[in-house]
Amino acid sequence: MKTVIDDRLFMKQMNNIIAYANGFLDGVQMGKQGLLNKVGLEVKLMLEEYIDANARMNPTALHHVYEWHQAGQSNARLFEITYVPTGRGITFQSNFSQSRSIKNGSTVPFYNKASIMEAGASVTIAPRNSPVLAFESNGETVFTSQPVTVSNPGGDVKGEYEATVKEFFLKYLSQSFLDVTGLRRHFSTPVAFKHNLAAGAAGGRAVGVKVGRQWVTSKESVI
Repeated sequence: MKTVIDDRLFMKQMNNIIAYANGFLDGVQMGKQGLLNKVGLEVKLMLEEYIDANARMNPTALHHVYEWHQAGQSNARLFEITYVPTGRGITFQSNFSQSRSIKNGSTVPFYNKASIMEAGASVTIAPRNSPVLAFESNGETVFTSQPVTVSNPGGDVKGEYEATVKEFFLKYLSQSFLDVTGLRRHFSTPVAFKHNLAAGAAGGRAVGVKVGRQWVTSKESVI
């Protein structure tokens, strides 16, 4: 008895599965940019809220990156967080903006308030439109014709903003973010590949690309 096995269908399916797997990886790469954009926005919002929460709990340390007497209020921030997805991941950057509010006893805003206080830089105040400089010190009005140097205008806040941002990335983000959002679970179990294997055996690379792209960009289902 002679049995003839036609393996052409089997080989076609195997070749399609290989093409499906390669297509899945290509689809993941295609969807990577979209995923990084979504994750970048999520991290930016969480970082801003993290700084606000710390400022409300400890305003003496972070008051300088908000308008006067509004520490922790989102609409009074003097910092801006931006992000740019790159080929290696996401780059975050923080910039300070100009203060617009006026402190009691002053007549103009403290320009570069956030950056000066964060750096712990001294400030020299000199009379501009008058030969005499007037200011309050310990509840008393002082008049002088000489420039006055304030060595620590923001109190002991040097580096506090930077320390808070570093704490977010080094501790909170690494320890909590991936688990809280579900991203760690999502990417450690790519069940989409397995569930679409039969379709991949029939459709090959095109199916793999579609499945891979959808899987890597389906962050909204876990965040």
